[in-house]
Amino acid sequence: MTFLDRRPSFCGARLLLAGAALWAMAAAGQAAPEGWISAHGISTFPGEMKYPADFAHLDYVNPDAPKGGEISVWAFGGYDSMNPYSVKGRGERLSSIPYESLLTSTADEIGSDYGLLAERIEYPEDRTEVIFTLRPEAKFSDGSPVTAEDVLFSYEIFRDKGLPSFRAVLREQVASAEVLDDRRIRYVFASEEPKRDLIQTVGGLPVFSKAQYQAEGLDLEDTSMTPFLGSGPYVPAVLDVGKRAVYQRNPDYWGKDLPINVGRNNFDALRVEYFGDYNVALEGFKGGTYTFRDEASSKSWATSYDFPAVQEGYVKKVELPDGTLATGQAFVMNLRREQFQDPRVREAIGLLFNFQWSNEQLFYGIYERVNSFWENSDLAATGLPSEAELALLEPLKDKLPAGVLDEPAVMAPVSGARQLDRGNLRKASDLLDQAGWVVDQEGTGSDGLRRKDGKTLRVEFLNDSQTFDRVINPYVENLRRAGIDAVHSRVDQAEATNRERNFDFDIITDQFPMGYIPGAGLKQYFGSETADTSVFNSMGLKSEAVDSLIDTIIAAETQEEMQVGVRALDRVLRAYRFWVPQWYKNVHTVAYYDMYEYPDPLPPYALGNLDFWWYNAEKAEKLKAAGVLK
Repeated sequence: MTFLDRRPSFCGARLLLAGAALWAMAAAGQAAPEGWISAHGISTFPGEMKYPADFAHLDYVNPDAPKGGEISVWAFGGYDSMNPYSVKGRGERLSSIPYESLLTSTADEIGSDYGLLAERIEYPEDRTEVIFTLRPEAKFSDGSPVTAEDVLFSYEIFRDKGLPSFRAVLREQVASAEVLDDRRIRYVFASEEPKRDLIQTVGGLPVFSKAQYQAEGLDLEDTSMTPFLGSGPYVPAVLDVGKRAVYQRNPDYWGKDLPINVGRNNFDALRVEYFGDYNVALEGFKGGTYTFRDEASSKSWATSYDFPAVQEGYVKKVELPDGTLATGQAFVMNLRREQFQDPRVREAIGLLFNFQWSNEQLFYGIYERVNSFWENSDLAATGLPSEAELALLEPLKDKLPAGVLDEPAVMAPVSGARQLDRGNLRKASDLLDQAGWVVDQEGTGSDGLRRKDGKTLRVEFLNDSQTFDRVINPYVENLRRAGIDAVHSRVDQAEATNRERNFDFDIITDQFPMGYIPGAGLKQYFGSETADTSVFNSMGLKSEAVDSLIDTIIAAETQEEMQVGVRALDRVLRAYRFWVPQWYKNVHTVAYYDMYEYPDPLPPYALGNLDFWWYNAEKAEKLKAAGVLK
């Protein structure tokens, strides 16, 4: 039996003593105690899951999709590791694809998880513990069985060597984990922790082979070109470091006939081609170096898809609906830096990014502005706080940013048609003056820059993408017009990665991909305890009010309680103004060689091109005959 290094409370001790009796029952082959729930899956909040135990396949897949062919995509830069779970090195884009977990989610439902490696889960109504029973047929790609010992080993590795923020979550929330027999593992949760998400948290951990990990001398914290042994449908086949990677579908994949997998994993091979330049990557697509492109550049989408293969119908250019949350992409200020301590400075910097001009002049009008961390959902805070929100916020009033209680939720500034909005420039200048950053302070000369206590107000934009040059450069010009010594530093991917991981930056472009049912993961993005360790909390936010609201959200027992908590949190986060929100679109802009097909309609929460699309061999032969593809 393996326990975390912690002293349990009195209630926790009683729980562990009761667990000893349960362990004895399980070891003797008895069923879980009477009154426990036994199911094929679990939903976050009480209620029925969409798919019953006897479902034949997911609603959004084509159960008769043919198997075969290859789909290829591109990635930026390169890679030097097949370990996606370490902060060291640059992991290959699809390096997590060989690994499976006990539970898995679907693309048409929020809050439900179904058994994948696990055929059954058993738990009491209060969710204080859980027993997972593995499928007897579950095997790693080398044919060895997946056992409860492998599951326990993987959990312990993530607990002890995972990303620091994730490691802390496991240590705090799980009191113990133990193997009951070859196919069963039991987790007991810390008595003082909310239990809503914990079964899904441990059930979502990747499972590795203990034997291979130890035999190869692998280390979750280190880089390695030796992949961990997984049980998934694809295995690494070609690893040309920094240039390409190919994953082959395992013909002996143990789970190919599971209802959760019917109509999925249809390609024989998944290939990733790496490019160090965005424009070169687009030219590679035009030349057939790879065959599927999810276009991220509005300029390219509007101007670069008129090449002959598109005109002749060999390449499809389509917009497909995207019902997912916006990614929360934004310019993010490093609150660890002295110049960003005053919220008036942060607000001023936000005023000088002209989204409206950028959208029309640079993005061809295809984007909408991000305002909320839960943009494109009903979780976004709007207007003044509701009575239910105020009930959460008023006890925290001494810890809240100004305006949270009595002003509408902060919205991104609106600018005019010119690159520099003079009204916003005046507002920004006034804010900077109020914050003590003034122009031409005595003895500093007449360079037009703002200074305070002899220091120049300088901000550096760290950027590793040439496509962002056209966005950042006008922004820098606007900031300099306000007297801010703004500079744009373009660096390579390796330097950007290292500086971001060491929090050595002023402003970066980052994303805050939130969930529809947020839980403990919020601590990784916004929790004070992770501000100096988590790469996700890039701004270094430390706020007692935010910490309290996160705890409220994690403890919510109903959908309504959770929604109110999220809206209150969203309102507070936006009031800190540590971000300058960028943009999103509610469609996937994709181009692909006309040999792929997909279910119609697509599910709301995934594009699924590597998951449930499929290859049309007849169409592929026509492309080859026409000389479009080799």
